[in-house]
Amino acid sequence: MTFDPTTFAPTHFLWEFADGVATITLNRPERKNPLTFDSYDELRDAFHALDKCRAVKAVVVTGAGGNFCSGGDVHEIIGPLTKMNERGLLDFTHMTGDLVRAMRSCPQPIVAAVEGVCAGAGAIIAMASDLRIAAPSAKTAFLFVRVGLSGADMGACAILPRIIGQGRAAELLFTGRNMTADEGFAWGFWNRLSENVLADAQSLGRELARGPSIAHAVTKKQLDAEWHVSIEQAIEMEARAQAHCMQTRDFHRAYEAFAAKRMPEFQGD
Repeated sequence: MTFDPTTFAPTHFLWEFADGVATITLNRPERKNPLTFDSYDELRDAFHALDKCRAVKAVVVTGAGGNFCSGGDVHEIIGPLTKMNERGLLDFTHMTGDLVRAMRSCPQPIVAAVEGVCAGAGAIIAMASDLRIAAPSAKTAFLFVRVGLSGADMGACAILPRIIGQGRAAELLFTGRNMTADEGFAWGFWNRLSENVLADAQSLGRELARGPSIAHAVTKKQLDAEWHVSIEQAIEMEARAQAHCMQTRDFHRAYEAFAAKRMPEFQGD
Protein backbone atom coordinates (compact mmCIF):
# COMPACT_ATOMS: atom_id res chain seq x y z
CA MET A 1 0.00 0.00 0.00
CA THR A 2 1.27 3.48 -0.91
CA PHE A 3 1.87 5.81 2.03
CA ASP A 4 0.13 9.17 1.54
CA PRO A 5 1.52 11.83 3.91
CA THR A 6 -1.38 14.18 3.15
CA THR A 7 -3.99 11.76 4.56
CA PHE A 8 -1.98 9.89 7.20
CA ALA A 9 -3.82 10.19 10.53
CA PRO A 10 -1.96 8.41 13.35
CA THR A 11 -3.68 7.61 16.62
CA HIS A 12 -0.83 8.05 19.09
CA PHE A 13 0.99 11.19 17.91
CA LEU A 14 0.27 14.28 15.81
CA TRP A 15 1.28 14.48 12.15
CA GLU A 16 1.65 17.53 9.92
CA PHE A 17 2.94 17.64 6.36
CA ALA A 18 3.87 20.78 4.45
CA ASP A 19 6.59 21.86 2.02
CA GLY A 20 8.01 18.35 1.88
CA VAL A 21 8.50 18.24 5.67
CA ALA A 22 6.64 15.85 7.96
CA THR A 23 6.38 16.93 11.60
CA ILE A 24 5.77 14.26 14.23
CA THR A 25 4.64 15.63 17.60
CA LEU A 26 4.52 13.40 20.66
CA ASN A 27 1.32 14.55 22.25
CA ARG A 28 0.74 13.63 25.88
CA PRO A 29 1.83 16.97 27.36
CA GLU A 30 0.18 16.39 30.72
CA ARG A 31 2.68 13.54 31.30
CA LYS A 32 5.62 15.07 29.43
CA ASN A 33 4.88 12.92 26.37
CA PRO A 34 5.78 9.42 27.55
CA LEU A 35 5.65 6.50 25.13
CA THR A 36 3.31 3.52 25.36
CA PHE A 37 3.42 0.11 23.70
CA ASP A 38 1.06 1.44 21.04
CA SER A 39 2.97 4.66 20.35
CA TYR A 40 6.25 2.75 20.00
CA ASP A 41 4.53 0.47 17.52
CA GLU A 42 2.94 3.27 15.51
CA LEU A 43 6.12 5.35 15.39
CA ARG A 44 8.10 2.36 14.13
CA ASP A 45 5.52 1.67 11.42
CA ALA A 46 5.47 5.33 10.34
CA PHE A 47 9.23 5.44 9.86
CA HIS A 48 9.12 2.14 7.98
CA ALA A 49 6.43 3.60 5.69
CA LEU A 50 8.59 6.64 4.95
CA ASP A 51 11.13 4.34 3.31
CA LYS A 52 9.02 4.34 0.12
CA CYS A 53 7.52 7.83 0.37
CA ARG A 54 9.19 10.25 -2.03
CA ALA A 55 6.87 13.13 -1.14
CA VAL A 56 8.38 13.44 2.34
CA LYS A 57 11.84 14.96 2.00
CA ALA A 58 12.64 15.57 5.68
CA VAL A 59 11.16 14.75 9.09
CA VAL A 60 10.98 16.83 12.28
CA VAL A 61 10.29 15.10 15.61
CA THR A 62 9.18 17.17 18.59
CA GLY A 63 7.03 17.08 21.71
CA ALA A 64 3.99 19.06 22.83
CA GLY A 65 3.72 21.35 25.83
CA GLY A 66 7.33 22.39 26.34
CA ASN A 67 8.83 18.91 26.76
CA PHE A 68 10.18 16.39 24.28
CA CYS A 69 9.60 12.95 25.82
CA SER A 70 9.94 11.55 29.34
CA GLY A 71 10.60 7.99 28.11
CA GLY A 72 8.47 4.91 28.58
CA ASP A 73 5.28 5.48 30.55
CA VAL A 74 5.86 4.22 34.10
CA HIS A 75 2.33 2.84 34.50
CA GLU A 76 1.64 1.70 30.95
CA ILE A 77 5.07 0.19 30.15
CA ILE A 78 7.35 -0.17 33.17
CA GLY A 79 4.70 -1.74 35.41
CA PRO A 80 3.59 -4.35 32.85
CA LEU A 81 7.21 -5.22 32.04
CA THR A 82 7.77 -6.35 35.64
CA LYS A 83 5.11 -9.04 35.09
CA MET A 84 6.29 -10.37 31.71
CA ASN A 85 8.21 -13.57 31.05
CA GLU A 86 11.47 -13.61 29.11
CA ARG A 87 9.72 -14.09 25.76
CA GLY A 88 7.48 -11.08 26.32
CA LEU A 89 10.38 -8.92 27.45
CA LEU A 90 12.42 -9.85 24.39
CA ASP A 91 9.49 -9.06 22.12
CA PHE A 92 9.33 -5.62 23.71
CA THR A 93 13.05 -4.87 23.47
CA HIS A 94 13.06 -6.03 19.84
CA MET A 95 10.17 -3.66 19.11
CA THR A 96 11.88 -0.67 20.73
CA GLY A 97 15.10 -1.44 18.88
CA ASP A 98 13.11 -1.67 15.65
CA LEU A 99 12.04 1.95 16.13
CA VAL A 100 15.69 3.02 16.01
CA ARG A 101 16.33 0.73 13.03
CA ALA A 102 13.40 2.32 11.19
CA MET A 103 14.66 5.83 11.96
CA ARG A 104 18.15 5.00 10.76
CA SER A 105 17.02 3.16 7.63
CA CYS A 106 14.43 5.65 6.34
CA PRO A 107 16.05 7.81 3.64
CA GLN A 108 14.86 11.18 4.94
CA PRO A 109 17.04 13.29 7.26
CA ILE A 110 15.40 13.47 10.69
CA VAL A 111 15.67 16.62 12.81
CA ALA A 112 14.89 16.39 16.54
CA ALA A 113 13.45 19.61 18.02
CA VAL A 114 13.95 19.27 21.77
CA GLU A 115 12.97 21.36 24.75
CA GLY A 116 12.43 20.50 28.39
CA VAL A 117 12.55 16.85 29.44
CA CYS A 118 14.30 14.46 27.05
CA ALA A 119 14.78 11.24 28.97
CA GLY A 120 15.07 7.50 28.52
CA ALA A 121 13.51 6.48 25.22
CA GLY A 122 13.05 10.18 24.46
CA ALA A 123 16.82 10.67 24.65
CA ILE A 124 17.20 7.65 22.36
CA ILE A 125 14.83 9.16 19.76
CA ALA A 126 16.87 12.38 19.83
CA MET A 127 20.08 10.35 19.56
CA ALA A 128 18.76 8.32 16.61
CA SER A 129 17.85 11.48 14.68
CA ASP A 130 20.31 12.83 12.15
CA LEU A 131 20.34 16.40 13.44
CA ARG A 132 19.36 17.79 16.82
CA ILE A 133 18.29 21.29 17.88
CA ALA A 134 17.68 22.02 21.56
CA ALA A 135 16.31 24.80 23.69
CA PRO A 136 18.52 26.05 26.54
CA SER A 137 15.96 24.39 28.84
CA ALA A 138 16.59 20.90 27.47
CA LYS A 139 17.68 18.32 30.04
CA THR A 140 18.68 15.00 28.52
CA ALA A 141 19.16 11.82 30.50
CA PHE A 142 19.83 8.24 29.43
CA LEU A 143 18.36 7.24 32.76
CA PHE A 144 18.05 3.47 32.36
CA VAL A 145 20.41 2.81 35.27
CA ARG A 146 18.00 4.66 37.58
CA VAL A 147 15.42 1.90 37.07
CA GLY A 148 17.92 -0.92 37.44
CA LEU A 149 18.64 -1.38 33.74
CA SER A 150 21.84 -1.11 31.72
CA GLY A 151 22.72 1.76 29.44
CA ALA A 152 22.68 -0.76 26.59
CA ASP A 153 19.25 0.18 25.30
CA MET A 154 18.03 0.69 21.71
CA GLY A 155 21.56 1.06 20.36
CA ALA A 156 22.81 3.63 22.88
CA CYS A 157 26.16 1.92 23.48
CA ALA A 158 26.86 1.94 19.73
CA ILE A 159 25.44 5.30 18.63
CA LEU A 160 26.01 7.68 21.57
CA PRO A 161 29.84 7.25 21.66
CA ARG A 162 29.95 8.07 17.95
CA ILE A 163 28.27 11.41 18.66
CA ILE A 164 29.93 12.56 21.89
CA GLY A 165 32.86 10.18 22.43
CA GLN A 166 33.35 7.04 24.47
CA GLY A 167 34.20 8.63 27.82
CA ARG A 168 31.32 11.09 27.83
CA ALA A 169 28.86 8.44 26.68
CA ALA A 170 30.09 6.09 29.40
CA GLU A 171 29.52 8.77 32.06
CA LEU A 172 25.95 9.44 30.95
CA LEU A 173 25.07 5.76 30.58
CA PHE A 174 26.62 4.69 33.90
CA THR A 175 25.23 7.56 35.98
CA GLY A 176 21.92 8.34 34.24
CA ARG A 177 22.48 12.00 35.10
CA ASN A 178 21.08 14.95 33.18
CA MET A 179 23.18 16.38 30.38
CA THR A 180 22.56 20.12 30.26
CA ALA A 181 21.92 21.86 26.96
CA ASP A 182 25.27 23.65 27.19
CA GLU A 183 27.10 20.37 27.81
CA GLY A 184 25.27 18.69 24.95
CA PHE A 185 26.16 21.53 22.59
CA ALA A 186 29.81 21.58 23.66
CA TRP A 187 30.02 17.81 23.26
CA GLY A 188 28.42 17.78 19.81
CA PHE A 189 25.15 16.09 20.78
CA TRP A 190 23.21 19.22 19.82
CA ASN A 191 23.93 20.78 16.44
CA ARG A 192 22.66 24.11 17.74
CA LEU A 193 20.78 25.70 20.63
CA SER A 194 17.76 27.85 19.92
CA GLU A 195 15.09 29.88 21.66
CA ASN A 196 12.68 28.90 18.87
CA VAL A 197 13.35 25.19 18.58
CA LEU A 198 10.44 23.99 16.48
CA ALA A 199 10.52 26.95 14.09
CA ASP A 200 14.25 26.51 13.55
CA ALA A 201 13.92 22.75 13.12
CA GLN A 202 11.17 23.15 10.55
CA SER A 203 13.19 25.83 8.75
CA LEU A 204 16.10 23.39 8.60
CA GLY A 205 13.72 20.67 7.44
CA ARG A 206 12.50 22.90 4.59
CA GLU A 207 16.10 23.66 3.63
CA LEU A 208 16.84 19.93 3.48
CA ALA A 209 13.59 19.30 1.58
CA ARG A 210 14.71 21.73 -1.13
CA GLY A 211 17.92 19.75 -1.56
CA PRO A 212 18.61 16.64 -3.65
CA SER A 213 16.70 13.93 -1.78
CA ILE A 214 18.46 10.99 -3.47
CA ALA A 215 21.82 12.47 -2.52
CA HIS A 216 20.63 13.10 1.05
CA ALA A 217 19.53 9.47 1.31
CA VAL A 218 22.94 8.32 0.12
CA THR A 219 24.69 10.57 2.64
CA LYS A 220 22.54 9.20 5.48
CA LYS A 221 23.16 5.60 4.44
CA GLN A 222 26.92 6.08 4.12
CA LEU A 223 27.26 7.92 7.44
CA ASP A 224 26.00 4.73 9.10
CA ALA A 225 27.63 2.14 6.84
CA GLU A 226 31.15 3.55 6.92
CA TRP A 227 31.55 3.08 10.67
CA HIS A 228 31.84 -0.64 9.99
CA VAL A 229 34.50 -0.71 7.27
CA SER A 230 38.09 0.31 6.67
CA ILE A 231 38.93 3.67 5.12
CA GLU A 232 39.92 1.85 1.95
CA GLN A 233 36.52 0.18 1.78
CA ALA A 234 34.79 3.46 2.62
CA ILE A 235 36.52 5.23 -0.26
CA GLU A 236 35.35 2.51 -2.66
CA MET A 237 31.80 2.66 -1.25
CA GLU A 238 31.73 6.43 -1.67
CA ALA A 239 33.06 6.18 -5.24
CA ARG A 240 30.14 3.94 -6.15
CA ALA A 241 27.62 6.04 -4.22
CA GLN A 242 28.76 9.28 -5.82
CA ALA A 243 28.78 7.76 -9.31
CA HIS A 244 25.15 6.77 -8.66
CA CYS A 245 24.28 10.35 -7.66
CA MET A 246 25.98 11.65 -10.81
CA GLN A 247 23.40 9.74 -12.85
CA THR A 248 20.46 11.57 -11.28
CA ARG A 249 18.55 14.35 -13.00
CA ASP A 250 19.11 16.53 -9.92
CA PHE A 251 22.87 16.46 -10.61
CA HIS A 252 22.26 17.65 -14.16
CA ARG A 253 19.83 20.30 -12.93
CA ALA A 254 22.48 21.64 -10.58
CA TYR A 255 25.00 21.96 -13.40
CA GLU A 256 22.50 23.66 -15.69
CA ALA A 257 21.52 26.07 -12.90
CA PHE A 258 25.16 26.88 -12.18
CA ALA A 259 25.82 27.55 -15.86
CA ALA A 260 22.77 29.84 -15.97
CA LYS A 261 23.81 31.57 -12.71
CA ARG A 262 20.64 30.62 -10.82
CA MET A 263 19.76 28.39 -7.86
CA PRO A 264 18.92 24.77 -8.72
CA GLU A 265 15.42 23.46 -8.07
CA PHE A 266 15.86 19.83 -7.07
CA GLN A 267 13.03 17.39 -7.75
CA GLY A 268 14.28 14.16 -6.20
CA ASP A 269 14.97 12.16 -9.35
